[in-house]
Amino acid sequence: MAEVDDAVIDVVASEVINGCTITGDSDYSDKAVDPTSVEMRVKRKAKRLAKSLSRDSGIVNGHGGTATVVQLKRRWKNNRKSRNGFTKRGEIKKGGAGGKGVWGKLGEESDIDAAIDIKDPNYDSDLLDDDNIVLREITPESSDEELKNSITFNILEYYEHGDTDEAAMTLSELNIVSKWHLITQVAVEVALEHKPSQREMTSILLSDLYGRLIKQKEIAQGFDVILANLPDLILDTPDAPIVVGLFLARTIADDCLPPKIIDFFKEKNYSDLANQALIKAHNLLNIKHGLTRLDNVWGVGGSLRPVQYLVRQMNMLLDEYLCSGDLQEAIRCILELEVPHFHHELVYEAVIDVIEAMNTHTEVSMCKLLKALYDAIIITPEMMNKGFDRVFDVLDDISIDVPLASAVLERFLDKCINAGFLQRDVLLKIPTRASRKRYVSEGDGGRLKEA
Repeated sequence: MAEVDDAVIDVVASEVINGCTITGDSDYSDKAVDPTSVEMRVKRKAKRLAKSLSRDSGIVNGHGGTATVVQLKRRWKNNRKSRNGFTKRGEIKKGGAGGKGVWGKLGEESDIDAAIDIKDPNYDSDLLDDDNIVLREITPESSDEELKNSITFNILEYYEHGDTDEAAMTLSELNIVSKWHLITQVAVEVALEHKPSQREMTSILLSDLYGRLIKQKEIAQGFDVILANLPDLILDTPDAPIVVGLFLARTIADDCLPPKIIDFFKEKNYSDLANQALIKAHNLLNIKHGLTRLDNVWGVGGSLRPVQYLVRQMNMLLDEYLCSGDLQEAIRCILELEVPHFHHELVYEAVIDVIEAMNTHTEVSMCKLLKALYDAIIITPEMMNKGFDRVFDVLDDISIDVPLASAVLERFLDKCINAGFLQRDVLLKIPTRASRKRYVSEGDGGRLKEA
């Protein structure tokens, strides 16, 4: 019966787990129990019993109404970890923000202190106080094409007024952040298509901008791009390699670049055109007094040249034109002199050559030249009239050496009027030749003879 009682206790313990309480008045106390069936039931219930009572103990009423304590062995006896989400004091663990993969503390998403860093993905500038906000206007840097157009406009405007301070101020107002080398690049490329006087102005501008807007590294970078683009620049300016070499030598002479920059460029293996430019600059720097001579590498400006020099140049180009008959070359030489205020001298010298030559070929050639210059607005009507007026003023003196000067001049004026660049009222300005007074020594007793 001991085995049966133990089995009954186990069965009762399992019933207690299931929510039932068995007292001494139960049927198990009066009825005999089949040992075989009870043993099988005990084995079957033992698994549930061990699993269900792994943490708790059971209290059972035994025979005679006595309570029997059923004490079972726990598997996790020393495990003190609480699994109900609360501490021993009844507080929520870590304020509800602990554990792996949790959302954090309730209400933490509205805390802006955790997202003050501007690089934080949760940063929101609208949540900051107005006192902590500093507004600053930021304009993105323009593209290369836009900057080149703006710089070109400022360079052409500088050619008109010639004020380097004004040019520096307008260039500094452009939205240039890191592309300052474009100033050197665009200035030289624009000067390639202009006259020597504008090239001299460009060299002066680069020298004045050095240290104010552009640095040595940026000037060198600008020439680097120009040397690389020479195969394209030569299409519009055939002498681009020579001109670029002159610009590079002049920049070195102005102490904007060191002389060793030429060796640095040679190591880059540019095209043959770039090598020509580098050789030209090297030769100019190594001649005797080269740095001093480079101050006038573009020649003397038109208004700064001596008058006798300009007169000599005009006579030379007229003589060359009469020999070759090349009208375009004569026009090019006149434009290179850059003295539009002195073109009346060209008209004067041309008319004097016609009077002294006294042949039809010279009259026709000079009329053709003056007609071309007048149509191209190289010689203005004011300069044309002033040149002929000067001839009229000295016609009496010219007649001493050329007696037929008046007749030749009238014939030439008719050709010019028929060509359309002179008005017919110019004939009224020709002085009439008065009779010369004769002395008595010529046969009248030494007295003046009345006219």
